Amino acid sequence: MSGLLALLDDVAGIAKVAAASVDDVIGQAVKSGSKAAGAVIDDAAVTPKYVQGFAAERELPIIWRITKGSLKNKLLYLLPVGLFLANFAPWAIPPLLMLGGAYLCFEGAEKVAHVLGWGHGHDDYPGKAAEVQDPAHLEEQKAAGAIKTDFILSAEIMTISLAAIPDSNFWFEAATLAAVAVMITVAVYGSVALIVKADDVGLALASGGRLGATRALGRGIVRVMPGFMKVLTIVGTAAMLWVGGSIIVHGLAVLGWHGPEHLIYGIAKTVAAGSGFIEWAVKAGIDGLLGLGLGFLLIPVGEKVITPIWRSISPSKKSV
Repeated sequence: MSGLLALLDDVAGIAKVAAASVDDVIGQAVKSGSKAAGAVIDDAAVTPKYVQGFAAERELPIIWRITKGSLKNKLLYLLPVGLFLANFAPWAIPPLLMLGGAYLCFEGAEKVAHVLGWGHGHDDYPGKAAEVQDPAHLEEQKAAGAIKTDFILSAEIMTISLAAIPDSNFWFEAATLAAVAVMITVAVYGSVALIVKADDVGLALASGGRLGATRALGRGIVRVMPGFMKVLTIVGTAAMLWVGGSIIVHGLAVLGWHGPEHLIYGIAKTVAAGSGFIEWAVKAGIDGLLGLGLGFLLIPVGEKVITPIWRSISPSKKSV
């Protein structure tokens, strides 16, 4: 009997240690994930544009598809690769992040150029008209584009989070990063689902609300959401440029060229005059302008070289 009690006591002790470890992982995941708040906001702002133009009943399935792709990006690809690089090849992380930042600059600048009438973008090619007439193909194309963009932003999120984890063992880092991946993905795409379905909720309130105030609220939501979605699209494009530019500038500093980062920091400090928000806004604005400039330079390369090569080897991109 005493042996059984001792065994139960040992099991209880192990359970307490395991519970404490889980608490440590969750707590560190929250702290580490908060360091990547900027990239998280960018991810939430960029995604809604990928479901615009689809029937209301297809919006949530598309978001769920992107959510699964985002989890796959983080857990199956970025987590093991990030842990491997952090432990065995940390020198490779800055160049890889800069490559992703350059892609974000290209995507953002191309959207700006299209608005200004300076081209049709890399999505305009022979067979495009035939493809967009097929809703299933268009849905697949949009979801794939969203998951591709998510990969870049997720890489930034996971790298920032990994850097924020204090020195610890491999398994604690892995568990913390996995918790960050799940929590951030749920937060981002849960918010996206609420945003894209807000107009449907407003319509339901406007037509079926029992109180006049409820119906008025519904009509207000319906009126506001189209403008809000346009603003969100602009914010998403600006976010691509800001994050892409900041990745490039910080990557150059990590590789040894500190001049651009120091110059931007000095300008932001001078203009801010002690205001933390103004300092952040100035730095983000300069990073965004640099990202836009780099993106404009990359547009010919992306449209004339990289995209044709990618389309030639990717069946989903070939004309039908």
